[in-house]
Formats: sequence, C-alpha cells, structure tokens
Amino acid sequence: MKNWLINIFYSFPVQLIVLHVRNNLLIIFTWLLLSLLMTGTIGDIFGIKYLFLTPEYLGKVNFWSYLILGAAFGAFFMTWNLTTYMLDAFHFPFLATLERPFTKFCLNNMFIPLGFIGIYLYYTVWFQSYNEYWSGLTIFYHCMGFLLGFLLMILSSSIYFHFTNIDILNLKSKLRRPPNLEKGIAPGRRVPDIESIKINENRWRVDTYLNEYFRPRLVRSVAHYESIILLGVFRQNHVNALVVQLFGLVVLISLGFLIDYPVFRIPAGASVFILASVVVAITGAITYWFHQWRLTVFLLLLIFINFLTKHEGFNHKNKAYGLNYNNDLPEYSYNKLEEMASPNVVKEDKATTTAILNNWRKQFGRKKPKMVIFCVSGGGLKAALWSMQVLQQSDKYMEGDLFKHTMLVTGASGGLIGVAYMRELYLQKQMGNPINIYDSKYLTKVSKDLLNSLCFTIVSNDLFLPRVNFEAGGYLYKKDRGYAFEKQLNENTDFVFDKVLADYKLPEQEALIPMMMLTPSIVNDGRRLVISPHGVSYMTIAPIGIEKPGSVEVDAVDFGRFFKDQGSDQLQFATAIRMNATYPYILPNVYLPSQPSIEVMDAGFRDNYGIISATRYIQVFSDWIKRNTSGVVLVQVSGWDKIQDVYSGDHAGVLETMFNPLGIAGQILELQDYEHDTNLSFIYDLLGKDKFEVIRFVYRPRSEQERASMTFHLTNREANDILNAFYLEENQNKLKELRKLVRGE
Repeated sequence: MKNWLINIFYSFPVQLIVLHVRNNLLIIFTWLLLSLLMTGTIGDIFGIKYLFLTPEYLGKVNFWSYLILGAAFGAFFMTWNLTTYMLDAFHFPFLATLERPFTKFCLNNMFIPLGFIGIYLYYTVWFQSYNEYWSGLTIFYHCMGFLLGFLLMILSSSIYFHFTNIDILNLKSKLRRPPNLEKGIAPGRRVPDIESIKINENRWRVDTYLNEYFRPRLVRSVAHYESIILLGVFRQNHVNALVVQLFGLVVLISLGFLIDYPVFRIPAGASVFILASVVVAITGAITYWFHQWRLTVFLLLLIFINFLTKHEGFNHKNKAYGLNYNNDLPEYSYNKLEEMASPNVVKEDKATTTAILNNWRKQFGRKKPKMVIFCVSGGGLKAALWSMQVLQQSDKYMEGDLFKHTMLVTGASGGLIGVAYMRELYLQKQMGNPINIYDSKYLTKVSKDLLNSLCFTIVSNDLFLPRVNFEAGGYLYKKDRGYAFEKQLNENTDFVFDKVLADYKLPEQEALIPMMMLTPSIVNDGRRLVISPHGVSYMTIAPIGIEKPGSVEVDAVDFGRFFKDQGSDQLQFATAIRMNATYPYILPNVYLPSQPSIEVMDAGFRDNYGIISATRYIQVFSDWIKRNTSGVVLVQVSGWDKIQDVYSGDHAGVLETMFNPLGIAGQILELQDYEHDTNLSFIYDLLGKDKFEVIRFVYRPRSEQERASMTFHLTNREANDILNAFYLEENQNKLKELRKLVRGE
C-alpha cells in the first residue's frame, strides 16, 4: 500500500500539480477565479455566471454558442499548457528525450483542467434543467457542443505543434552548429540550469509519466545527453508557445473592431476565456523572463499603467452621445448652479410645466381627477421586467385609465427602462399606430439579454482602449461598452429608443404621455442630474430656497439648461437611459462636456426609487394639485421588500470586525428607504392624509434563495418568477385598491 501511494505521488501528473502549487500560484489563481465566477460564488450580483452557463450567440443559446465557448476554453487550456511548459519544463529534462514531448506534457498536465470541466458540466446541467427548463436532450446537445469545441481546438493546436515542435531525434539530424549558450533560453535564464538538472541538482523527482495511451511509463536518465540538445528542444517549443499566445491576443483585439457585426460577437464567456489566456500568457512571460524579480516587475507594471492612464491618450472616458464636446465648456461651479436656479429661471420653468399640467387636466372635464405618479426601483432586467409588468397589467385592468391619470414617471436603472419602453408604446398608440400595448411579446423584448454584448465588448475592446469611432448627431465618439449597451437595447426593442431627447418635448407638452425625469447621480459632489426635454430648474432646489435665498443648497443640476450650448436637446434618448442605469463596473460612467467634467453614474446611488424626484415635484406644484385634483396616488414599484431582516455580526471574524465600521455603506438602499419615509410623511402633511396615498407593488420571489439577480440577464425561471409575482394576493389587493382610488369606485 505504501509503495503504491509513493508511486502515485511521484507520478508526473501529481508532481506537476505540486509544482504548480509551489511555483505558479498566480496562474493557478486564474483557474480558481474562473471556477468562482462560473459557479456564481463571486460576481453573482453582476450575473457573470450566466456568461458561462447560458452563453449566447446571435441572440440564442444553442449548440453553436456552446461550441464557440468550448473552443475558447480549449484555447485557454492550450495556453495554460504552453505557459507552464515554458516555465517548468526544465525541471523535467526527461521530456526532451521523448517523442512529442509537449504532447506528453499536456496529457500529464490536464488534471486541473479536467477538474474544471467536471465542475462546469455539473453546474451547466443543473442550471439549465432547473433555471431554463430545458429538456435532457437539449442539455445533452449543449454539453456536446462545449466538448466538441474543446476537442476541435485541441486537435487544431496539435496539428500545428506536430509540424512545428521538434523532439530530440529531429534536432540531432538538423543541428549544424551549437547555439550561443551564453544567451540561454531568455535573459535571466542561465545555461547551467540545464547542466545542474542533469546531475539532479534542481531536477524534480518523477518516476513515471503517462503516454498517449494513458499508460504509465518509467522515466529514463538524461545524463548521457549533451546540454545543447536538451536546450534546443526546449527553445524550439518556447518559440511556438510565444506564437500561439500572440495569436490569441491578436484575435481578441481584432474582435473589438467588429462589435457592430453580430456574427463576430462571440459569447462573452468565450471572450473571458480568451482574456484569461492572455493574462496567463503575460503572467507566464513575466515570471519566465524576470524569475525572482517577477513580483517587483508586476508592481512596477501596475504603477506604470496607473501613471500612463492619467494621460488623455491612454484614458478613455465615455461621453454622452449627441452632445457637442468641442464648444466652450460651461463652468461647473456652485455659482453657476445658483445662477441657473435663480427665482426668475425657476418661475419660467414652473410656468412651462404648469401649462403641461393644465393640458393634462383638460382631459377629465369638470371632475377633479386623481394624479398618479409612478416611481420605479432599479435592479437591472429584473426591475425592467417587473416595472413593465406592473404598468402594463395595471393599465389593462383599469381599461387604460392608469396611463391617462399618470402625470410623472421617475426612478432608477432598470425600472425606468421598462417604464420608458411602455411609455413609448403608449405614445405610438396615441399617434394612431395599430399596436396592442398589452401584448406579452413586449415583456419578452424588454427582458432580452444585455449582458453578453456588454461583457464581450469589455473583454475584446475596452480593456485595450476603444479604438473605433462612430458618428451620432454629427459628432464622433468611441465605440465602447456604453455604445454596445445602447445598440443591444435598441436591437432588443425594435429601435423604439432611437430618438433624441427633443423628440419627447411636444408629446409631453400636449400631455399625450406622462412627463419623465431621469436623474443620474453626479460623482463629483453627490448631486443629481435631472434630465428632461423641458426646463426643470424647480427640481434643483427646495422651494424654500427660492422664497428665502441662501436657506438651503442647490442639490441638483438641470441638464437641459446647463448644457444648452452643447445641444442638450439632441442627447440620444438611449444614452439618457444608460446614464440613469450606469451599473458600476459593467457600464462606464459618463463624462459630460463641462469644466471640470461632470461624471455621472446610476441614479440608484442617490435615489433608487425615484421618491426624491416625486416628492420634490409634488412640493413645487402643491397649490396647483390642491386646486385641480382630488389628490395624488404615488405608485411605488419595488424589487425589494421594504422591511428587511436585521443583520447579525455576532459571529464575525477578526478581519470582518476590522471592516465592520464600513458596513453601513453596504446598506445604502435601506438608508434611502428611511429618508424616503421622511419625505413621504411631509407630503402627507402638505396635501392632507385623505389627499395622498402610496400604493406599493413589491416583487417577492418564491423563496429568498431564488430571488432574481440584479443584472442585465434573466433566466427563464427568474422571468417567470417575476411575472407571476404580480398575481400574488398582496399585489392583487394593491391593484384593486389602486383602481378604486384612481377611478373613484
């Protein structure tokens, strides 16, 4: 038994694993990171696991998408072998004496990849059957597609290495003169390494290895071979490794130039595998060339990259498409904000909105109507589908009265995408287009995947700095993941968002559709940017600030007025939606044409529910509301329960305790909830308890463990869970209450 264990331990496959753990932790970490991403252990909030478990190609998850994913994994597998071969082959001089040494190295080095493949197939089968409801046959085809792609890549690589790699017999016949041994294999690698391992000074003990038929063979001595022969074999194989690694980098960068062509948008998971190949290759190259200095070189490289990206040519900043960045830039200062929120300016904008309110009021004759304000929470496609489901089904149940009574819609991130889509469909119907706005196909469209295009563009384009220009509104911009998001969103929704902000001015002015205010957060100072086709300076400061100057601070920026000279009314509407839904890391923050640049991100950073905008609007027009309506119904569509379980830190470890004071930052949504309750209580006091009502539609999953992820991808199970949540007893009771309030029944 003891001899059997010793034989296993000193076999080539086991010793390679031991060597990797000792010497190649950075490369091993790549496997670990991919495993954690694929299983959703990390990055689950961003939906990264979907890139691997349900890869999309040309908008479909099928055999071909898995084939491409498998081929990309095969490329990563080969890069892993090439890199570790380059780093560690000199520890095993017996390889140079074998026929097809690299092939045998790969066979003995594949147990870590095999473990990854086993975990991947297990999670894929479980995920597809449980979350996507696919049949066993479909899942089988998907798995076969992945494995076939993997094998095809291995086969094609093997053909290349068969004709380019040399073994010791071929080298003997081709060698005419000895190479310059003083140069070694690379700077920092000395020839005595070869001699020393021949006399067992640095040789890694291996007793047996597996051949091509997976049969164990004894390792032979290499003491009788000349160093020039051994060195020549390793050098030739290293050159081939470099060629393959450079080819992978060129392919990845080339795909970044082709993001406009769907056929070249390979599954994002495949892009991640290719990127991992590049990272492993670079890590291996630095380790190989600089050896004991590798950590220092890595740190210096990071410092250099940080320094380099401070300069404009190496630091791409996403722009708002449609705006002019070439004119004189407005100064972003508090004095400028005060100027744009002066009493005269606010009075002018209030008069414009009052005219809109009057147009809305005329639709109801003498009877004073209820004013409805829709507030929707953020949360990726989950929020988009949930908000659209609530608005669509509620309006259908109320026979069109909900949209008719709605004066304002506001909110954050994905929730506003769903409401904006529904509002556009309603506008098309108002304009005479024969469409059924209650058709379920629109729910399918708004919940289509956005994540794949985003992540593909990040990996193939943004990491290497955007390089391709495109034109919008007469100006040139760089194609990046912001561009990819808008393009995919337009493709998913039949290009209904392919408009500019000014296109909504007249419909809102005539009260054909509700007003919409998008409020991305300003990173520079925490203020909100209020985007509307109308002047909305009254939203930038509390009313008391106009009546009593200096009493309160300007807390928002009127986008249209501030960037008027930059063509604010020509802002692409899809860009406005993206600015309001700038999910951290996944979407780029937008830099606006000001001095200094205004940097904006997701509206949820300041107001994830749209309550701040709604209550400010009610406060500003409270007198008009009291005279012309029978009250206000604020409809809040939320993706979270208002009351959350209390977190316990009783069993936190030392490291968790050290960071515990920062934990409150992670409760940003709960903190907003408390502030919103305060704002709503003021509105109750302002309008009266019988003139103000809050109706909440809450998405509740079947179980907390099955809550839909807050990302730009939904599984079939998640989509069904969201749609069915509307029919829960609690939400149906809220629907009946809403109908009773709005229609006066």
